[in-house]
Amino acid sequence: QVQLVESGGGSVQSGGSLRLSCAASGYTYSSYCLGWFRQAPGKEREGVAAIVSDGSTSYAEESVKGRFTISLDNAKNTLFLLMNSLKPEDTAMYYCAADPEGLGCALGRWSSAAEFGYWGQGTQVTVSS
Repeated sequence: QVQLVESGGGSVQSGGSLRLSCAASGYTYSSYCLGWFRQAPGKEREGVAAIVSDGSTSYAEESVKGRFTISLDNAKNTLFLLMNSLKPEDTAMYYCAADPEGLGCALGRWSSAAEFGYWGQGTQVTVSS
């Protein structure tokens, strides 16, 4: 059974950095669409970034472009999200997700949570001003 486990969240001051990790087990990445989502209290879950499992293409939400970088280590079955220049509005629970069919990325729907069938438990990121 596929399992995704996030780590790396925490509390930082505005302008700080964090690197989130998502370790996968139960399958190996191949032709998947892998993504990071976040959900703040009272808000809908939103797509932050996604990457095709061969590393050929990545996507990012406009507000995080230039600050967040998604990457993948296939040898270690680990997905990363490096977050720099963090802002208070980045505060949220962050989830990694996997779309084994890869359609989320292929059809440009990477930011839609409905495209992803597997989810981690989440890791909290809190940015103070």
